Amino acid sequence: MRWTSLFSPTLRDAPGDAEAESHKLLIRAGYIRQLHSGHYILLPLAHRVRKKIIAIIEEEMDSIGGQQVQMPTLQPASTWQKSGRWESMGEIMFRLEDRHGAEAALGVTAEEIFAIVGSEITSYKQLPQMWYQIHTKYRDEARPKSGLLRVREFTMKDAYSFDLNEQGLDASFNLQHEAYSRIFKRIDLKAIPVEASSGNMGGSDSVEFMVRADSGEDKTVICPGCGYGANIEKAVSYLEPVVDEDGPGEPEKFATPGIRTIAELADSGHLANNQIKTMVYVIDGQITLALVRGDHQLNEQKLADATGAVLIRQARSEETLDFLGAEPGSLGAVGVSGCPIYADSALQGRTNMVTGANENDYHFSGVSVERDLNVDEWVDLREVQSGDLCLTCMEPLDIVPTIESGHIFKLGTKYAETFGVSVLDENGKSRTVVMGSYGIGVERAMATIVETHFDDKGIIWPLAVAPFEVVVTIVQPKDEENVRIGEHIYESLLNLGVEVLLDDRDARPGVKFADAELIGIPYRVTVGPKGIADGVIEFVPRASGEATLVPIEETSSYIAEIIKSAE
Repeated sequence: MRWTSLFSPTLRDAPGDAEAESHKLLIRAGYIRQLHSGHYILLPLAHRVRKKIIAIIEEEMDSIGGQQVQMPTLQPASTWQKSGRWESMGEIMFRLEDRHGAEAALGVTAEEIFAIVGSEITSYKQLPQMWYQIHTKYRDEARPKSGLLRVREFTMKDAYSFDLNEQGLDASFNLQHEAYSRIFKRIDLKAIPVEASSGNMGGSDSVEFMVRADSGEDKTVICPGCGYGANIEKAVSYLEPVVDEDGPGEPEKFATPGIRTIAELADSGHLANNQIKTMVYVIDGQITLALVRGDHQLNEQKLADATGAVLIRQARSEETLDFLGAEPGSLGAVGVSGCPIYADSALQGRTNMVTGANENDYHFSGVSVERDLNVDEWVDLREVQSGDLCLTCMEPLDIVPTIESGHIFKLGTKYAETFGVSVLDENGKSRTVVMGSYGIGVERAMATIVETHFDDKGIIWPLAVAPFEVVVTIVQPKDEENVRIGEHIYESLLNLGVEVLLDDRDARPGVKFADAELIGIPYRVTVGPKGIADGVIEFVPRASGEATLVPIEETSSYIAEIIKSAE
């Protein structure tokens, strides 16, 4: 490719609304342009990178027995209604009606559709099966941001496994886990596998592959001692036992005029770790109370996971007032019945506690949690904080910003039961098939690479995904000898199978060098009059910036060998 033919509209400055480095650089370097909020045009350079990421994914999926398929993007509402996710997906799903009034949606994910196809598996002899697609997904994000990191339209590799039993699922899950590790290594992302919530997907287990980045919206808990890792929605930590003093036989009500927060109550002499924080939620239409210790934070996803919630939201003030008779700041669960009550395990066995009395400006002291509260279930609701101790090795935990780069799920039989995916086993007995689901966002991977591979000059692409491997820069395009040697090196590299871009533009050398660094081509060959006079060219790796002088006649073989050794 000649630069004079390449469409790569580079910009001096990034748009004012770009915050993430990948957003700034992919715009400036001429990779992407925004059509409207959350929807981006991939220009030629981005398309080349995308193709390479996809090729790596396809190679690794094929290597573990994956079979590539293609599912429809437009999907009938009835399919999603059957699984119950037409409601639970909420506003993130793009919905529409056709000319006949039939409801449909643009694919958010594809568990339901793959399960429908999977229902054609009839015998255990056909198992295991592993299918995947590279496909466009649509999610109506409330706040698309950070360029390609959070969008409404994107390409996903989603794969699905079908096995006879849990042991088979474990094997398929492990194959995907290993393939993901290889994919991320090949595209030079240091992805950390961590425990994660399965969320709306359901199932028994899931693992996220997280990449540390300052722009990351996810919080990941990492133990520097033993390597424990978990998404903040799943993480657990050691909790120092608390020994309570004996309290009175019954709760005692006392006035707390104007006190509305845990901190204000603590200032009045009631330590936060001796308080019960009561939060009111509406879960699948049912008022529900969630209780944590006063100095702890509730993680809403943990509550959703514990309750199996399809729809979850905090109760509105009028709903809280109507049910409990008080406003936030005076709420508690003493004597409350008629609704589910979930309490964090840290409250189990606690006595002599303080909580709201469900009367404005009043609280109870002397509360024994198990005696005075009608707790339906003890669950882990507490959000881990930085500095908490690791359960395994007792080292302080770190909480770091990360980008989710992949997510794999053990779905179990959730979708198979709904859509009748069953087979006859060796004894002729009907068995429900066990499924897994595995996803990687392609454009998100591209952006994440940029987030972790850049400097003040621009992008530094890993060789495996770079749009071109080498740029040959002709310093003086009007000098016949410069052009002749530059063209010769360019043609020689092409003949050796090297992906090379020839910068034949009539532009200043500084502009050419800056553009090559901005778009991030791994290696630059500089053909200039000074080097030609000495019979050499300048070879510069983008990552190091350290120049090496190479004899002109050895240039092509020298570069080809470097590329081969780096693959």
